[in-house]
Amino acid sequence: MKLSIVMPTYNEEKTILQILDKVLAVNLPNIEKEIIIVDDGSKDSTVSLVKKFKEDKNLSYIRIFVQEKNGGKGTAVRRGFKEATGDLVLIQDADLEYDPEDYPLLLKPILEKRTKVVFGSRFLRKDHSARYNFYYMGNQFLSLLTRILYLRNITDMETCYKLFTKDVLDRLSLRATRFDIEPEITAKVIKKGYSIIEVPIRYYSRSFEEGKKITWRDGLKAIWFLIKYRFVN
Repeated sequence: MKLSIVMPTYNEEKTILQILDKVLAVNLPNIEKEIIIVDDGSKDSTVSLVKKFKEDKNLSYIRIFVQEKNGGKGTAVRRGFKEATGDLVLIQDADLEYDPEDYPLLLKPILEKRTKVVFGSRFLRKDHSARYNFYYMGNQFLSLLTRILYLRNITDMETCYKLFTKDVLDRLSLRATRFDIEPEITAKVIKKGYSIIEVPIRYYSRSFEEGKKITWRDGLKAIWFLIKYRFVN
């Protein structure tokens, strides 16, 4: 079995090598890894660092795709999905907010054939603490709206860690370009009739000074897309 790890990047030179080391360090017995890096028009040394990392370690399963023009996270994620060749596909941010050591937890429900879709929930961990109350409340509201609109007990709609079997992904027909990729995936997975199992994950929020990119405007767009995709495809 192969796991395709889709990693969108945009100006992540400060963390890209650390997250790659973390992904490589995760032990997944009987599962082959494929790391798909889609750079979304970085202006820093992200791409050159990744290329040197791949060359120095002679890792053929790291695949790099460079989009010359910045199109947004959704555009990069969709490109990664298109290039994925694994039986399973997981989204991994290129910063250090999400910990690859949680991969075994994410994979377990699928390997046990209990579901085809797993979300990692930051809010199911009892030790979760919010760095920014504004974003915490925003995420809670978006998850509440998801529960109301789609009648599913989702605690963390906006999570980066979304894991699918490839056949599920191939049925979603995604169009998002920015952070609206999260509500679009969630809405279309539910509307296709798939169950979503959530597992608790670790989360280390970074500041805007450290490179955090999502803003309150993206939150407003998420509200709109949750409502939109409830009624249209």
